[in-house]
Amino acid sequence: MRVLTAVLLAPVLFAQALHVRRVTPKLPGASGPVTGSVPGGDPLRLLVLGESTVDGVGAASHEEALTGQLALALAERTGRGVRWQAVGRTGANARVVLAELLPAAEPADLVVIALGVNDTIELHSAGRYRRDLLRLVVAVRRELGPVPVLLAGVPPMDRFPVLPQPLRAVLGARSAALDEAAARLTRVPGVGHAPMPSEILSGDLFAEDGFHPGPTGYRDWATQLAQTATAR
Repeated sequence: MRVLTAVLLAPVLFAQALHVRRVTPKLPGASGPVTGSVPGGDPLRLLVLGESTVDGVGAASHEEALTGQLALALAERTGRGVRWQAVGRTGANARVVLAELLPAAEPADLVVIALGVNDTIELHSAGRYRRDLLRLVVAVRRELGPVPVLLAGVPPMDRFPVLPQPLRAVLGARSAALDEAAARLTRVPGVGHAPMPSEILSGDLFAEDGFHPGPTGYRDWATQLAQTATAR
């Protein structure tokens, strides 16, 4: 029944997707350096890998985007300094991060991976996403050693205000399935998962495109990720 419903809705979903692509403002990634630091002793080296949220879309600089805000939240919770690196690309899925972005990664004490929206939009199955994430985690460990890895939850796309119904519901269900698949990787030692609370994606926390967080949304998301990372 679910497959039949998807087939029947396919023309509507395709038309809505084209409309959203046409009318949604195209925001740039964050400007400025992709590395930085929060002052303090015994600095923690933070690497964040992923898609447009790691590219900082919706924020003016990386200090206001996910990586800089996460570095600040970690420093506040640990009392340590943080040296951070953001390695992200708008439009990247898990395979692109593995093949094209990971080679730019510098040594780290904590790796955060923020992916899933593009894999959702590209209609990848939960099984494929889990396998691609696992390959990425294995490659991170091969390159950087036995570093802890925190998988940021796939954003619940049924909360994205720019998406009309029924497209919003369909992508919401698929993003939830991909997030459940990612959570299963916590069976791997040293891998954590932090599901994104839906309240982080309330309307006033989005950027003007209705698709990416704004600086306040990034701050709230970073706070939640820091809480999970330091509770391990």
